[in-house]
Amino acid sequence: MSRSRRQPSLSQLRAFAAVAEHLHFREAAAAMGMSQPALSGAVSALEETLGVTLVERTTRKVLLSPAGERLLIRTKAVLEEVNALLEEAEAVRAPFTGVLRLGVIPTVAPYLLPTVLRLVHDRYPALDLQVHEEQTANLLEGLTDGRLDLLLLAVPLGVPGIVELPLFDEDFVLVTPFDHPLGDQKGIPREALRELNLLLLDEGHCLRDQALEICREAGREDAPVTTTAAGLSTLVQLVAGGLGCTLLPRTALRLETSRSSRLLTGYFADPAPARRIALAMRTGAARAAEYRELAAALREDLRSLPVRVLDEDDRDWRRGHVVPPERRRQVLPQGR
Repeated sequence: MSRSRRQPSLSQLRAFAAVAEHLHFREAAAAMGMSQPALSGAVSALEETLGVTLVERTTRKVLLSPAGERLLIRTKAVLEEVNALLEEAEAVRAPFTGVLRLGVIPTVAPYLLPTVLRLVHDRYPALDLQVHEEQTANLLEGLTDGRLDLLLLAVPLGVPGIVELPLFDEDFVLVTPFDHPLGDQKGIPREALRELNLLLLDEGHCLRDQALEICREAGREDAPVTTTAAGLSTLVQLVAGGLGCTLLPRTALRLETSRSSRLLTGYFADPAPARRIALAMRTGAARAAEYRELAAALREDLRSLPVRVLDEDDRDWRRGHVVPPERRRQVLPQGR
C-alpha cells in the first residue's frame, strides 16, 4: 500500500452515510446540520479520495451506485467504531454521566419504570436517562445499530452479540371476570388453560408469544386468537367486560386490576408459569461495568415487588422454562 494514499475524513464518511440514509441531499444536510453545498462537496471529496462513484445524482432522485452500496457497509462499521471510541473515552472520564438511552418493552415499562427512574434520580443524578418504549424487535434493532444503549425486556433473546443481565423472575396469574369459577382460586392446574377463552395482546408483543407457549405446555394446540388488544390495560378491560380471561405478569397485576371491581385473580399451582426480565447490552459495550452496576442496584430496589430477584450468573433457563420450586422459594411474592 502506498504511503502517499489519501485518507477519507470522518466528516466525509458521515456525509456519505447521511446521504445513503435519506437518499436526498437537502434532507441529509438538514439532519447533519450543515449546508447542502457543503454536504455535496464532502461526498464528492470522498468519491475523489476513494476513486469510485458512490452516489448517482439525477434531477429527481439520489441513488447509491453498486460501489456505494458495497462501501456503505464499511463506512457504517468505521463510524460505529469511532462512536465506540468516543463512548469509551467518556466512560473512562466519568462513569454514570452523559446520556443513557434505555429501551423498554410495553409490558414492563409502566410497572418497573417508577423503580428505575427513582433509582437513577437518587443514585446517579448526573446520568441523562432517555427512555424509549418499543416492542422487542425494534429494541433489538436499536441496540445492535447503536440507537439504544441498554434494554429492559423479557429474555431469553438468543441473539448473538447481546449480553443479558438477569434481574428477576415473576409468575403469571390468571385474570378473570368477577363471576368466573376460576376467579380468586389458588392452585389452578395449567391444564385449565385448555378450555379457557384466553384473550391475548396483538402480534409483535413478546408477552403474546409467552402466553401461547404456556398454552402449548398445557397441552393446548390451537391458538386462542378471538380477540386481541394493543396493551395490557385494554386487555384487562376486555376481561372486565366478560369477553374472556387473560394472563398477567405479577408486576402488572395491582395497577391493571385496580381500575375495575369486576375482576378476579387466580393463581396457578407450583411451579407457576413465569417470565424472566433482564437488562441487555451489546457484547463489549464500553460502559459494560456501569450497566452491571446498574443491574445490581436494580435487583436490590426490586425486592419490594412480587418477584424473585436473581443473581447475574443465573443461566438455568430457556424460552418457556418454568422456574423450579427450589428456585421459587428464594424470593417469595408478597400477599400471595
